[in-house]
Amino acid sequence: MEFLSTPEFWVAVGQIILIDILLGGDNAVVIALACRKLPPKQRTQGILWGTAGAIVLRIILIFFALTLLAIPFLKIVGALLLIWIGVKLLVPEHEDGHANIEGSDKLWGAVKTVIIADFVMSVDNVIAIAGAAEASGTGHGMALVIFGVLVSIPIIVWGSQLVIKLMDRYPIIITFGAMLLGWIAGTMTVTDPVLVNPDVMPGMPKIEATDFIRYGAGVVGALLVLAIGKFILRRRGHAEVPAAAAAAPAAPGQLRRVLLAVDASAAAARATRQVIELRRSLADPAALGLHLVHVQRPVSGDVSSFVASKTLDEYYQEQSDAALAPARQTLDAAGVPFEVHARVGDPGETIAKEAADHGCDMIVMGTHGAGMTASLLGSVAQATLGAAKVPVLLVK
Repeated sequence: MEFLSTPEFWVAVGQIILIDILLGGDNAVVIALACRKLPPKQRTQGILWGTAGAIVLRIILIFFALTLLAIPFLKIVGALLLIWIGVKLLVPEHEDGHANIEGSDKLWGAVKTVIIADFVMSVDNVIAIAGAAEASGTGHGMALVIFGVLVSIPIIVWGSQLVIKLMDRYPIIITFGAMLLGWIAGTMTVTDPVLVNPDVMPGMPKIEATDFIRYGAGVVGALLVLAIGKFILRRRGHAEVPAAAAAAPAAPGQLRRVLLAVDASAAAARATRQVIELRRSLADPAALGLHLVHVQRPVSGDVSSFVASKTLDEYYQEQSDAALAPARQTLDAAGVPFEVHARVGDPGETIAKEAADHGCDMIVMGTHGAGMTASLLGSVAQATLGAAKVPVLLVK
């Protein structure tokens, strides 16, 4: 048990936990939706049994993945897959699902849905965790896997909404996670048996996988994922949303319609109060039309494949109602009339589109900070600034 006291073991555990949290958010949504029709007393049982089955299944899959990584060239193939998974984190694709399986009102039906969904959706988790465990160099891959999965699964199941909110608020988490996958891909590549084992394909040139080589390859892999992701985002931005030139905020007397984007955060509450004060400063406050909008990111196509459309719509509605409630209460208390819009899509692009569709003169939204972090990592505020054709007032 001496390996438990080594820093390499705990660094690898941290990597596995982060990977599982980043790649397991969709699994948590499926678990919640699959069990939502159960009676309250059985709902917890369904979550517990479904999660237990998913944990066992995932550990078995990772065991086979660790074994397969000893085959020549498979580490290189796995590294390429990790690069792709990392880029997907930075550039998510939200495909339409087929709603093949619906949440069950029977305990074991819900459990079956959870286990099947986790099996189908866990390929990326399995490859990434197996790569992190193998690349740790501790020689205790399965111990790492079991410990890391057992710690991270409860976080995903019961803290999924918190995790999602944290990732929306601090996109640096997603970026670091994507770069971590690139790091693991780089270190995996230079330890493939075909490159380091003289007994495997002796005719091929070999390298000595020193710490310097492994760390260097890890840095290259991390930077490669970031570069590809930023390149695709830049190309997509030019293709889909023309960049808006910076403009000074309109004078209060010129305002006729304002779009207020909220997400139930403290920053959104400050933005709501700012709009109320802005309205009071107008010569004719009643002439101001206010559009209140909340935009939530869609679940992935994998999730929608396991959840009926009606159930997914109900989920979106519940999330929007909760996010809009604080702003609605504040505006109602101040006697400010408004129209409500709940949307699903990319937040920055959708907020800009809503403002254009309703002929708004200004967008008002809260921000948790700006500067290099927001610019590099693509926060919602930064995305809205880039996509909007009208001034955007960011309230800190």
